[in-house]
Amino acid sequence: MKLRVGTFNVENLLTRHRFEAGGRTETAAAMSLFHFPRADERDAVERSLAVALEDDKRQMTALAIAEAQADLWMLQEVDSLASLQAFFANYVHRIADHRYGHFTLVDGNDRRNIDIGFAARRDLLGQGQVKVRSHKELTFAEAGVHDRDLAALGIGAHGKVFARDCLEIEISLNGRRLSLFGCHFKSMNNGRDDGRAMTLPVRRAEARAVRWLIEQRFGGGWRETNWVVLGDLNGYRYSLGPHAAPVDEGLSGIEPLLDGFATDPMTTLPPHERWTHFRRYWSESQDRLIDSHMPLDHILLSPALAAANPRPAMQMIRRGLPYRVPLDPRQPDRSMARLATCADRYPRVGWDRPKASDHSPLTIDLEIPAG
Repeated sequence: MKLRVGTFNVENLLTRHRFEAGGRTETAAAMSLFHFPRADERDAVERSLAVALEDDKRQMTALAIAEAQADLWMLQEVDSLASLQAFFANYVHRIADHRYGHFTLVDGNDRRNIDIGFAARRDLLGQGQVKVRSHKELTFAEAGVHDRDLAALGIGAHGKVFARDCLEIEISLNGRRLSLFGCHFKSMNNGRDDGRAMTLPVRRAEARAVRWLIEQRFGGGWRETNWVVLGDLNGYRYSLGPHAAPVDEGLSGIEPLLDGFATDPMTTLPPHERWTHFRRYWSESQDRLIDSHMPLDHILLSPALAAANPRPAMQMIRRGLPYRVPLDPRQPDRSMARLATCADRYPRVGWDRPKASDHSPLTIDLEIPAG
């Protein structure tokens, strides 16, 4: 039995036009150009702008999902179950070949209330074939993952491990079982160059906690069971620099999931294909701009699934990324003149926005063995 499984950080699929007084990135630029003498006037304009921008963006998000044609989706940065259902009904289902249902979302721990959602092809599964477990309440102490590095950051043993959640979805289909552990690990961004290093202990604890959950769930048979860890793990050992040269970024935090545990099928792809996110930023420490293609999103396979799928078909849908992103890291010419005329994106994708997301959806075709 074959299934196509996908993960996609859809970037702030919201029912709100702002997170807080500071607004949202999408609306902040335009709002900064105008003076509003009254707060209610500003709020009304910002709300209208957010709705207009969201419609453009979600058409492209839906195009990426429709093109990927996954049977099962784990989606990150979703505001609510209502927004997830409305998005599929009013955007995805207008253009996709599949109809999706079995929608699941549990409010997690993120302070912005961006959560992990699940969707599956409606005709694939029936009642009682999907079981859902949230692990948002799991603490560092319960998982046995608290350490000195976390304590040094002021994080106590009884705090919650997951920055968002680990959403466990168990599927029964044609006498076979598949368990998905959907994650969105701690972001690397703390506003400084050392964000990656400073947040690494949290991601490492999250990775260790996911491993603990799987070992607890399946006991000594975890190697023979069909499970997948997938999502925006915000961790990678190698990125791609200019001309797609590999850059060793040091420890990522997700090593506990890889060292003698799960298999990363992305390593079977050509090196220049191993990325789902692009970042161009100014490094204060190096006093220069840095371009980096990086694999933030992952689909990690259990030993049983890896053995049954030695070279699985994987795809990243990149036509929804903005034109500022070089889609081929090997291309030496990254000038605006070349990138803006590539004609390799969806209609109406902009230089920086609108776009489908700042991530590429990642899918994998899996043969699900008995077990």
